[in-house]
Amino acid sequence: MSNIHRPTFIGIHARDESTQVLYISSGCRQAMGYTPAQVMAGRARDFIADPYNGDYPQIYESKVNGEETDEDEANAYVMYMNLKNTNGTPVLHRVTTFKCDNCVIVVAVAFPEVPFQGRHELEVQMLDGAMKKLNITRQKEMEAEVQRRRDEAAQQGRRVPLYYAPSRQIKVAFVLENPEVAEASTEAGRRQNGPLIVFVTGSVSRLVDADTSDLLRFPFLKLVAPEDILKASAFFDRLADTPDVLFESFSLLSRPPVIEGDVAVPDAQNSRILVECLGANVQDGVALLLRKLKTVPPPTRDSMGNYIRQTRVHEVDEDGGYLSLSEMISSDPES
Repeated sequence: MSNIHRPTFIGIHARDESTQVLYISSGCRQAMGYTPAQVMAGRARDFIADPYNGDYPQIYESKVNGEETDEDEANAYVMYMNLKNTNGTPVLHRVTTFKCDNCVIVVAVAFPEVPFQGRHELEVQMLDGAMKKLNITRQKEMEAEVQRRRDEAAQQGRRVPLYYAPSRQIKVAFVLENPEVAEASTEAGRRQNGPLIVFVTGSVSRLVDADTSDLLRFPFLKLVAPEDILKASAFFDRLADTPDVLFESFSLLSRPPVIEGDVAVPDAQNSRILVECLGANVQDGVALLLRKLKTVPPPTRDSMGNYIRQTRVHEVDEDGGYLSLSEMISSDPES
């Protein structure tokens, strides 16, 4: 079965111990047999058929042994797990998750033809950051040992090493309607402005001059700087051909025209926000995770009004200490 035609869905759950489901796309019916209302009434971890379901929330913990962890170590994770089906048969899914401020976006691809095989440990592959493989089940045992050694060191009067967290990057998660739905719409202006935003995290106000109420049902491409609209559109075309996670970098407008009838900021005065974007497409939507690189002035134009491209424009600040996703990302969780 082609990956493109497998049952898929997008979900969003709380980033805490409850994992309460906040949003689910209609694809869950084909993948697991549940209606969206049934899934919305439950917790994400309760749909995991494997015995480690209680360990799942620990992937996204911001503290380990009471200390803050590096929130910028990874944006996205890939794991394989069995999810419960309404007929009682566990179904293997490849689950890609994007970690946000207070929620987690889930992109799931079902493999119903794979025979059931019990999975007793939760293994996770980071897609960016340190490109590490985590075994959450074993990590619990290791953390207990680390805490024991720290307690022992404190009792003996030895200095306990401190953790110094770096400055946090700004990350924003979006869920968009399926681009094919957008193209089929007859509403004026919808086709050229791309798919509409159906969900966005509150951190968007730290990225651009807009908030969640401004952006719901707003065309995503109207956030993109004019010189990068074709690039972003091509990215959506690439996403439509695969269920794998892809990446791209492009510029957003610092002050997008989100209020209809409001006086637009002149392009020459509208600074650009360079972002790297992780994206995944399913049958009924697109999930994006944007990470801010830096703010730059708007590009200059030549005598004909065309934008003059700067060399090496999509790079991270030298003092940021972060690697480009293009250097780190892999769509294959086994690579």
